[in-house]
Amino acid sequence: MDKTMQTIIDKLISAGKQQLAGPLRPFDFETGDPEAERLINDLNGHPHMFVLACVMDKQVKAGRAWIIPYTVGSELGGFDFATFRDADDATISEIFSRLKLHRFNNVMASSFSSAIHDIEAKYGGDASKIWSEPKCPKSALVIRRFLEFRGVGVKIATMMTNILVRDFKIPMSECSSIDISPDVQVMKFFITNHLLREGASNEELIYRARELSPEYPGLLDLAAWEGGRILPRKKREGKKRGVRNADEVA
Repeated sequence: MDKTMQTIIDKLISAGKQQLAGPLRPFDFETGDPEAERLINDLNGHPHMFVLACVMDKQVKAGRAWIIPYTVGSELGGFDFATFRDADDATISEIFSRLKLHRFNNVMASSFSSAIHDIEAKYGGDASKIWSEPKCPKSALVIRRFLEFRGVGVKIATMMTNILVRDFKIPMSECSSIDISPDVQVMKFFITNHLLREGASNEELIYRARELSPEYPGLLDLAAWEGGRILPRKKREGKKRGVRNADEVA
């Protein structure tokens, strides 16, 4: 490996460590609504808002997905978990259909209701137990728990776990299972800087990040995305990141 490439890798890792060590501050989920942002960021009082939004993060722009729990709560008359729990599936489905909350309203309404049932049945209505019990859980445990929600895949689960660690400063005993997200901007950064071959697959990107940062592959994610965003744009590229929709970048 030449010195230029090693310098790029060192800077990428250093930037990731700086982000990880940075102060706790509200994360911008790009909903455009200050109250929705406040509630999604309120992991102590409204952790279910974060989880429900995570479940919605599929096949639509991130901001549209992340505001759905707030919109549903507004329709139901409250944002505490009991308000969501007491709403029947038909009511949730009607809200999705009437307001056209998602690209796939019927499927996602079902996933939304299923997530509410899971939070009640598995965590006693307290979604924060996903990442707080046991204290300082392994990253693989948190990712697996996210995967148990209907419609949540590996990319979404690892991305949300990364946000918990990097931005919400949730302590975990290790982060080796948190992979980089194969976003177009991240891929562009790696290829342009010769860290991957032209035409590399998503799997190659994931394993390259594991190779470079085995203790925490997702550490490289945000810095690589920010670096890729300022590189020259390629044809047919250009999905806005925000909270990247994992299924959009597959």
